[in-house]
Amino acid sequence: MHLTTADTLARFALTRREVDEIEGLLSRLMSRHDRADNPGFLAAAALHAQELPLRLRSTLGAMRTRETNAACVVSGLPVNDAAIGPTPRHWARQPDRGSTLREELWLVLVASLLGEIFGWATQQNGAVVHDISPSPGHEHTQLGSGSSETLAWHTEEAFHPLRCDYLALLGLRNHDLIPTTFASIGDVTLDSEVRDVLFQPRFRIRPDDSHLAAEDRTAEIPPGREGTLLLAARDRVDQMNSSPQRVAVLSGDPVAPYLAIDPYYMDVPGDDPPARAALDAICRAIDRRLREIVLRPGDIVLIDNFRAVHGRASFRARYDGTDRWFKRVNITRDLRKSRAHRLACDSRVVY
Repeated sequence: MHLTTADTLARFALTRREVDEIEGLLSRLMSRHDRADNPGFLAAAALHAQELPLRLRSTLGAMRTRETNAACVVSGLPVNDAAIGPTPRHWARQPDRGSTLREELWLVLVASLLGEIFGWATQQNGAVVHDISPSPGHEHTQLGSGSSETLAWHTEEAFHPLRCDYLALLGLRNHDLIPTTFASIGDVTLDSEVRDVLFQPRFRIRPDDSHLAAEDRTAEIPPGREGTLLLAARDRVDQMNSSPQRVAVLSGDPVAPYLAIDPYYMDVPGDDPPARAALDAICRAIDRRLREIVLRPGDIVLIDNFRAVHGRASFRARYDGTDRWFKRVNITRDLRKSRAHRLACDSRVVY
């Protein structure tokens, strides 16, 4: 059975006039906000996003409400390679966060057309806007900070029931044109028997290593409810890692299903050969449909995390300040569903 909904990858190129409008908006916002993740800007981001060009709002509105595409690349906003500074060698070590304020504001505004951005207390120390760049010692890991190993395709946070609806990646620097890999479930052909098994809770998905990083657990535990939530979040991730519950890979409409899959961190009970065969079958089918997206400076790719997987090709990191450098945000259509795991109704960190 061929599962399809619509054209899976859209490309949106800003016009010169639209770029000028956006530059004016970003200049005004930069005069009011010193960080893209400060509460004041995040509270107003959805409102300011309505100042973006109508064509862009219409395109991403259709992606959100009619699921017209599983991904969209927005291009045309230039990035000054010298002004953004050197590529950091660790997500927490950008020397001057202000050097990329313009680009981070742009990313959050575009993301806000699809929903609310958020971060994880157990990932990058609760950051809402993530830095993705290669780190020494991580070359052979399945992390965004890896390099020498291919980052296997996956659903973002497939293990978590509160995973993002959409993922947005902004290219800051990509001199080597290292591709992001992408495939949509709408392009995948599956036998009905395989599909039926994948709709059943017969699979286990463990947390990826970014949520188990030891370096994120060395900081002092904050006092009060925040500390209680943080410890509970760590315990929850540890439990998901040691004793993951069985879940389905596919959900929703059988003809146009949603997807949660991360083969590198998955297993199937040994007494369930049909589930193993079904998982192998969908992995082969996705491999056949995998395509490459090269993000250039200023490009944003927005990926429907319920309808597509993504990864990254391998490359050789130089650690000289010129390596591939992206910014990333998670987007939810409904921030309320995580209310029990956030400090306040307007907090963007999920514990």
